[in-house]
Amino acid sequence: MTVREAQATSAAATVMHRRRRIPASDWIVRIASIAVVLGAWQLAGPMLNPLILRPPSAIFASFFELIGTGELQEALWQSLREFVLGLAIALVLGILIGILSGRSRLFYNATDPLIGALYSVPSVALVPLIAVLFRSFDDPPRITAVALFAIFPILINTQQGVRNVDRDLLEVARAFNSSERRLWTDVIVPSATPFVLAGVRLAIGRALIGMIIAEFFIGLVGLGYLIIKYENVFRIDAMFVPVILVSALGVLMMGFVQWIEGRVAPWLRREH
Repeated sequence: MTVREAQATSAAATVMHRRRRIPASDWIVRIASIAVVLGAWQLAGPMLNPLILRPPSAIFASFFELIGTGELQEALWQSLREFVLGLAIALVLGILIGILSGRSRLFYNATDPLIGALYSVPSVALVPLIAVLFRSFDDPPRITAVALFAIFPILINTQQGVRNVDRDLLEVARAFNSSERRLWTDVIVPSATPFVLAGVRLAIGRALIGMIIAEFFIGLVGLGYLIIKYENVFRIDAMFVPVILVSALGVLMMGFVQWIEGRVAPWLRREH
């Protein structure tokens, strides 16, 4: 490689790296928007009914209070265990069923009415039924509830990603006698990846909702228990700690999926 080619390669890599990074101006806008909301909330705090809403400073103090007693760590560990296991089950089953129904017309026709019927039923209505089926207040029914909430965005998006692969690309691959394995690795997986990742991002939010609802209905544990506990004694500042923590978990998880997206599907960032 000549010096000029090396310089060109280095310049191209630098451009790609810059494209993948979020501009500093975007970070400034994001942080400023959060600061404005928190500032307005803090200023309006004294004028609000303390039984309904407390200022961020009071919530911040309650955060350290709950850490000091150990309640927050214990509840967070319980909720994270349910969330991670439930989301993992939803990922495996959702992607597997989505791929099978996307590639097999027979499997699609057999499962589509069932998937549509289950997706139309509010998932929260099935949580008490899950508790009765398991006859337990341990982790399995709550993990199942999280998986139930999270599976449909992954399944449906994966299915649509596989079914909407460009037919021209498939015909070209077959014209070159591409094997089934190469067809998947070179055409189907890259085409379906944006759909799958979009489904995962949607599933994270639904899984967190399912986690809290399951903790409300089944056993009263984890972050859901803290919400109910401090709401009942009108400790709104302490109640908001697990609420904000769940929101922060959602933001972090979705950011992690975006980071994975930039690694496995960098063309999406470039197109954006």
